[in-house]
Amino acid sequence: MLQGGSLWGGLISGGMTQLQDTISLTKGQMDNKDYMVHTSGNLTGALGVMAGIEYGAILGTSLLPGVGTVLGSVVGGLLGNSVGQTVGMQAGNVLLNNRLLSNMTQSASKVTESITGPVVDAMQTKASHE
Repeated sequence: MLQGGSLWGGLISGGMTQLQDTISLTKGQMDNKDYMVHTSGNLTGALGVMAGIEYGAILGTSLLPGVGTVLGSVVGGLLGNSVGQTVGMQAGNVLLNNRLLSNMTQSASKVTESITGPVVDAMQTKASHE
């Protein structure tokens, strides 16, 4: 799967959509959270294009050698991109909006703050006495 036309098709497709999303982020049309969700969709969409081109070509060849190979590659690539984007966006949303993950991050932040707070206070007190 990672060779020839399917590899280039996936890289170009994923790269173009990622570039568009990066431009949207820099222009302020998208926030960081949406950017991360779109990035996961772009990655899985690129993988879907690669798989779709390969398996579409195989199916097309088995049904109608020659023309079927080309048509199968195109249809497979489009379908793979669509399915890959959808799955990746859903997975990205679940990961970023997971309450358990958010609570763990907040708890870790509080623990770090409770450890570093007294150290910073002690350093400031020592510096003011010197």
